[in-house]
Amino acid sequence: MRARIYRPAKTAMQSGTAKTRSWVLDFFPDSAREVDPLMGWTSSDDTQSQVRLRFDTKEAALEYAADKGIEAVVTEPQSRKTNVRPGGYGENFATNRRNVWTH
Repeated sequence: MRARIYRPAKTAMQSGTAKTRSWVLDFFPDSAREVDPLMGWTSSDDTQSQVRLRFDTKEAALEYAADKGIEAVVTEPQSRKTNVRPGGYGENFATNRRNVWTH
């Protein structure tokens, strides 16, 4: 079995960073998905592709993969920009601004 270990990125829909602190082990699919002729749904005989394991550290995920004989590929996370301005949308209308707000 082959798997990948990675840290998920922050979703574009929310500003929070929940679910980005843990490491995830996902299995690569062994077979291609097929289209059901009656309903048109996609399905697969591979149940391992539905498994997603979460770990606190990368080392714990690698140790689990080694114990179970899983060939794992580690993808390192990209660093986030450090020049992210604190505050939210309401800061645009704050009364204690140093500069005049313009369009």
